[in-house]
Order: sequence, then structure tokens, then C-alpha cells
Amino acid sequence: MMNPAKYKRGYYMPPTQCLDWTKKEYIDHAPDWCSVDLRDGNQALIVPMSLDQKLAFFQMLVDVGFKEIEVGFPAASETEYTFLRTLIEKDLIPDDVTVQVLTQAREHIIKKTFEAVKGCKHAVIHLYNSTSYAQREQVFKKSKEEILQIAVEGAKLLNKLAKENGGNYQFEYSPESFTGTEVDYALEVCNAVIDVWEPTPDNKVIINLPATVEMSLPHVYASQIEYMSKNMNRRDSVILSLHPHNDRGCGVADAELGILAGADRIEGTLFGNGERTGNVDIITLAMNMYTHGVDPKLDFSDLPKITELYEDVTGMNVYERSPYTGKLVFAAFSGSHQDAIAKGMNWRKEKNCEQWTVPYLPLDPQDIGRKYDGDVIRINSQSGKGGIGYLLETRYGFQLPAKMREDLGYCVKNVSDHMHKELSPKEVLEIFQKEYVNISTPIELMECHFTQSDGIGTEITIKRGEKSEKKVYHGRGNGRLDAISNAIMKHFDLNFSLICYEEHALQVGANSQAVAYVGIEMENGTKFWGAGIKDDIIDASAYALISAVNKAQKQV
Repeated sequence: MMNPAKYKRGYYMPPTQCLDWTKKEYIDHAPDWCSVDLRDGNQALIVPMSLDQKLAFFQMLVDVGFKEIEVGFPAASETEYTFLRTLIEKDLIPDDVTVQVLTQAREHIIKKTFEAVKGCKHAVIHLYNSTSYAQREQVFKKSKEEILQIAVEGAKLLNKLAKENGGNYQFEYSPESFTGTEVDYALEVCNAVIDVWEPTPDNKVIINLPATVEMSLPHVYASQIEYMSKNMNRRDSVILSLHPHNDRGCGVADAELGILAGADRIEGTLFGNGERTGNVDIITLAMNMYTHGVDPKLDFSDLPKITELYEDVTGMNVYERSPYTGKLVFAAFSGSHQDAIAKGMNWRKEKNCEQWTVPYLPLDPQDIGRKYDGDVIRINSQSGKGGIGYLLETRYGFQLPAKMREDLGYCVKNVSDHMHKELSPKEVLEIFQKEYVNISTPIELMECHFTQSDGIGTEITIKRGEKSEKKVYHGRGNGRLDAISNAIMKHFDLNFSLICYEEHALQVGANSQAVAYVGIEMENGTKFWGAGIKDDIIDASAYALISAVNKAQKQV
């Protein structure tokens, strides 16, 4: 039996009410971004990245547009140290990119970290120690004053070593496990560190408030951030940063509400990789802003390529339903969804719309390197006429009449249902061709000649059945299809009426084939559809009619 009584809420509300963030409707500008894929993300992999893989990932982050990249914990292992030295010594860090390195507030680790960044043009030294009630009590067994002093001594050593090394360093401090720390105490520790560093508006420090373990509803985190932002020393000289994890599945919400509450900067990873349930997913955050008309200052216009490299070097898989990046996030299998999307896309084309308002698609898939026909309209037994017709039109150029789309829809769904599988666009095309196009049994149209007199005479050569018996039949009517219909009804003991005829070119150009669609209705009210594809539109229309008649013949 589950026992909820063993748990209690382990977070702390601010000592004063902080709800100004609730008055803001949306995020109106992008925060500063810092990727921690190569440190926080890498340390969570079953098999951490090799040097070459890290270098490839680093270059991809630069290409995306990250200006701050945490590259590792160089004092933690030789691999981490070597990676940083390789970036520096081979001059692989662009002048407008700052690398960030993490260090615990321990003297030998801090000194090793400064050795690792020697010669770096721009570096953030990220200092941290844990401040939460649980860690003070259970892990360190130290008082509040002793924990605060660890942070202060670490901050002082950063000052000292920065002066001795003469590098271009910016400082960052994180009260690790901030979400499990009394908020007024976290403020006391952060202010003590700020006072040691003495930042100015021209030389700011970063104070990072991590949801090391996500412990509350997002609005609580936002209130904590607002309290810190309002009461922090030298606020105009501080870049307030967030580092949300995703233990409760609310990392994105934490980050978004935290920005509304005063945060200037976000640390996270691509695809949310990281310890346990991961870090906040920067792609989701950035694209959420993008779909509100805000430039995220990151380029995700080729997400399939980014996804491929990520999966290759990390060994991780991007979940099919992961926002924006999953293979199925734009996929519509439902018939009603497909129909609405198809109509929305046609509306955009007809109205030449600038704004994106397509039903069921909050984002234009093409903006991030996805395709309409392969990623949006997906065909299975749940699909409908709208999606199937849209797929045939956008991929292959067929503009089926509405009622014919409905007939084809049932046919395609039956095939998918019987095979228990999704159908590819090619398979849908094959079904359409097999069931509707140029059907030549039991009547095969060999030739079709039209002569104009007081009516229209039609001479057709047909072949029936397996005996390959050739016969010539004649018919008259008020048009070529009427004449062919009369000839067929006269000689094959059939009675039907034409209910639909449409035609168009399959492609633009002199060599384009023509396609025609014909619907007929039998005496009993049953309707049948056929299509003809030929170089000449007259031939195409004749073959479309014969195809519809042959479908009717097969069901007699």
C-alpha cells in the first residue's frame, strides 16, 4: 500500500508575500542562456561523452547561438580537465562565447579549477555549496553559520586567485538545493557572497538559484525567486540565474514563471538531459517564446539535425512526444484533426496569411526543419478523408473531389485496420492507384475516337474478360462522357448516371499528365468512383469513367 503520510512538503515559502509576477501575461524577451549539456547533462549519461564527442557537441551549441556554455567540472576528472584545455589551447572558443566551469567551495578544487582555465579569454567560475536544511542536518552536520562561512571563504579565494592569475573571469554562486533551503537563509548566504565580490553594474556577478530537486508547484518557486530578486544586495550588479530540474515534471513552468518573477538567465540542456528526470529543456523554453512572437536568440531551424547529433553522441533517445522535437509531435492521425489541418493550410494559401493560425498546429513545422506531408498528416485506421486527400494533393498532386476523398478514406482505413499498421504516403498512393486509377477489367478501353455531327458519335474498341475478345461499340450523347456512358449502358446492360466529373493537370509544364475523376450512381443508389491518368485530358476522362464502371461491375 502507498503511504502518503511518510512525506511532507520540504520547501519553504518566502517570509513575505511575493506575487507581482502574477500580473505579467507573457515573457517579452529572451533571457541569457547557458547550456550545461557538457557538464550537468554529460555527468548523467550512462556512458559519458568522449573528447571528440564533446568537441562536436560544443561546436553544435556554438552554431545554435549559445554565448555561455558550461563545459565541465575540470577538477573532477582528467577527461574534464583535458577537454577544457583542448578548447583553450586549440583556440576553439569563439571570442563572443564564454565558457563556464563548476567548482565546489573547497580550496584544492578551486585552485585546480583556476589551473584549468588558465589562458581562457572569457570564463565564468561557478562556485557552489549546498545550503538546504536536509543537507546541513544529514550530510554536513553543520550549522547555518558554518555553511554560510564555507560560501564566504570560497568567494574570498576566488577573489584572491583571480587577482593572482590576471584572467578575464566572471563569478557565479549557487546555493545548491536552493528549493530545500529556508528562503530568508538562502538570501543571507547569497548576500554574504555578493558583499565579498563587490560587483558593479559594469562587472556583474551571477547568482544562480537552482531547483536542484524540484519540490513544489511552479508558483511557489516563482514566489521564492521574486523574494530573492527584490531583497538581494546590489541587485543592479547581479545577473539572477535559474537552474531548474524536472523532478515533478514542471521544469519548463518553473523557468517561465521564474523569468516573470525577475530571473535574467536560464541554465538548462537541450532535450532536458540531466540527472534523474533531467534539467529544464531549453529547446522547449525557446520555442515556447518563439510561438508567442518573441525571438529566443537561439537557432533551432534544423531540429532534426540537432536531434540526430544529440542522439549519436549521448546515446540517449528523444521521446516521440517530446515538445517540438519528438517525431510524432506534429503528427495527426485523427480524421477530424487531419481535416481541420488540411482546411487550415488551404485557408493560409487562399488568403495569403502572414500569421500562423492553423488548427492543431501551434507552430509551423517548417520553421524547425520538419515537413508537412511526412510529419503532420500520418495515415492509419483513425485517419479521415481530409488528411488522406491532403497527403495525396501535397505530395503527389491529386486534387480529389470531396465525395471521392470520402470513398478513398474508407478504403485506406480498412487496409490500415486489416494490416494493423500505419501506412506510408507511398502505400496510400498505391492503394489509390490500385483501387481507382485506369482500372482495365472487366472492360479494357483500347481506343476512343470522337466524331462531331448533330450529336457526338463515339467509337470505342473494348476487350472483355479473359478471352481477349475485341468488339467495337458506338454511342451518342451531349458530350464525350455522355456518349461513352450511353455506349456502355447500351451494350453491357447497365444503368447509371454521372454525378461528378473533375479534371486537372498533375504538374505544371508541357509534359504534364492529365488526371480526371468520375463519379457514377447506379439504379439502386450505390455510388462508384474512378480516376484516369493519361497524357491527354480526353483520354484521361474516358479512362476515369471506365474505371468507375469497372468498379461497379466487380460488385454486381
